[in-house]
Amino acid sequence: MKRNLFVVTCLILVLGFWFGASQLKKRRAEKLGFLAREEASTFVRPHSPTLGAEDARVYLVEFTDPACETCAAFSPFVKQIMNRHPGKIRFVIRYAPFHEGSSDVVRILEAARMQGRYWETLDLLYRSQSYWTQNHQVRLDQVWRLLPTLELDLERLREDMNDPSVAAIIEQDLADARTLGVRLTPGFFVNGRPLEPFGLEPLTALLGSELSKNYPG
Repeated sequence: MKRNLFVVTCLILVLGFWFGASQLKKRRAEKLGFLAREEASTFVRPHSPTLGAEDARVYLVEFTDPACETCAAFSPFVKQIMNRHPGKIRFVIRYAPFHEGSSDVVRILEAARMQGRYWETLDLLYRSQSYWTQNHQVRLDQVWRLLPTLELDLERLREDMNDPSVAAIIEQDLADARTLGVRLTPGFFVNGRPLEPFGLEPLTALLGSELSKNYPG
């Protein structure tokens, strides 16, 4: 009798935990949907690097860390899905440099953007990530060895990366990441809806849902 009571109690606790977690995810999704409508700047700031048509109805926002292996792994997939839906998706980069030393890499990225070489620099960093990271830590000296291949003005780059506006971008993005509950990278949102659960198939499904909704027929 006591054993049965114990089993029943455990089942009730598990079900209660599952229901509570489901409701929390639902409320979070509803809250983020509201933010997407009423406070779009939480997702997309004027300084945010964007790729794709300006009139696209589907916004894919990624909070990324250049030193994040998963971010690098997802990068080709994002390109593929945008190519499959030309003009319909606008891709937005936000920063969440959680790895030690990755804020300096973000500063380099932003300085490269000032020279019109942002996406080329980001692609290079993702492709060569294993070269300039070790034990999840950034080896900045190795990053500098890669940059000459992009024909950047490195002297200007060193000056621009220390511009106060670049530090402000990182600070704002981290603040927005906290507001949106981003604790790991990559953190994806599609038209304000968070990617939950995480994975390639869920992201494909979430994008497909928003594409169907915004481009019926």
